[in-house]
Amino acid sequence: MSESSTLAPDSGEATSDARSGVASWFYPLLLRLHFYVGLLVGPFILVAALSGGLYAISPQIENAIYADALNGSASGTPHSLAEQIAVARREVPADLTLAAVRPAPEPGLTTRVMFNDPSLGQYQHRAIFVDPVTLEPTGDLAVYGTSGALPLRIWIDFLHRNLLLGETGRIYSELAASWLWIAALGGLTLWCIGRRKRRRSPGLKAQDATPNGRRRSRHAALGLTLLLGFLFLSVTGLTWSRWAGGNIADMRAAFGWGTPGVSTQIAAPDGVEPGQQPSADALYDEVLASARAAGIDAGKLEIRPGNAPDRAWKVREIDRTWPTQVDSVAVDPYSLEVVDQANFEDFPIAAKLTRWGIDIHMGTLFGVANQVLMFALALGLCTMILWGYRMWWVRRPLPGNHRAAQARRLTTHWLRAPLPARLLILAVTVALGWVLPVMGVSLALFLVLDALIMTRHARSA
Repeated sequence: MSESSTLAPDSGEATSDARSGVASWFYPLLLRLHFYVGLLVGPFILVAALSGGLYAISPQIENAIYADALNGSASGTPHSLAEQIAVARREVPADLTLAAVRPAPEPGLTTRVMFNDPSLGQYQHRAIFVDPVTLEPTGDLAVYGTSGALPLRIWIDFLHRNLLLGETGRIYSELAASWLWIAALGGLTLWCIGRRKRRRSPGLKAQDATPNGRRRSRHAALGLTLLLGFLFLSVTGLTWSRWAGGNIADMRAAFGWGTPGVSTQIAAPDGVEPGQQPSADALYDEVLASARAAGIDAGKLEIRPGNAPDRAWKVREIDRTWPTQVDSVAVDPYSLEVVDQANFEDFPIAAKLTRWGIDIHMGTLFGVANQVLMFALALGLCTMILWGYRMWWVRRPLPGNHRAAQARRLTTHWLRAPLPARLLILAVTVALGWVLPVMGVSLALFLVLDALIMTRHARSA
């Protein structure tokens, strides 16, 4: 919300607009839209920013809270994965199947033996943490996704993603991501037009010295400073969204921008019946050795067994820091030969940019520096929103006053535009509403609310 984000522009601005061509309809139209985005979508963006900033700094908090589970013996000879898996199996019911193993990435850390647990949510596993040197189980925790988030970070992640409301709650985060880039670019445009108007009108320029003017200047200065960050958060956030994210995925697939992966399809040996895949715990050591020989050299990796006789085992790197290590191989569990391989250095540039963008958004690519950057960006976005509400509250028009009576609808400003401009705005709006469905539906609600508010103020006046 800008300093002028009230229900109507003041008379000075209206007079100036009448003399400035395009600004006579475009500036008030954009100003009113910017106001609605700030007022109505602002709370959702605020929650997304707060939870996202907390997520960015959560790894250190997590390491402190779950230190007993994550840390093991720093010296000594580690036991085989088979022995560590045997320890983990004794800690869970016999009917839980082994989903994956993440060996200790470095001395002093523990191995994660992950089991499929029907009581947990999607992409979650029950992990038994085992000290590879002493073979002592150190923890029994739920873990989530490739990041391996533990319960605290899982809670923060779901708060950021869906307000802990499941799939329905994802509407909130998609709403925030869909409008953030529009609010940011709209604010930039308003600042550019307002700056030009103030150069032409000394009276308007003098308003910058007022308390409202100073608040507007701070709001604008911070927005300009963080503009690229806001755009980045919006675009990368949309890639995870439900509807817009699906459209983005379809577009990436159509242009061949998808992330390469390995094929795990193999020919099962004769006589192997369904369900008779190699599952001996000793295979984890052998498959890991084959993957190491093929160039999988990251400390952080995951070994995932095949789920059928005709499926290879998959070993993938999961280190998202710099340099990015996300190579993967498929290993035939019968012959222990690598049957397919995908190296990050061979990814298309679009896939690399997508990978880096997601990792920066999560605060993992450049370690602590990335975390600090994301946390600062989140705080800056929160500050922008709170300043916007402060400016609106100070200048809000009360029912019955002249400012409320002068208010104009979004559609009124749009109808004041020349026909080509109206058609262009309509075409762009329909296209964006198709690509970003949550934005399209919310815009329709804005128009309905706008009409109701204006009708109410007209009756009051």
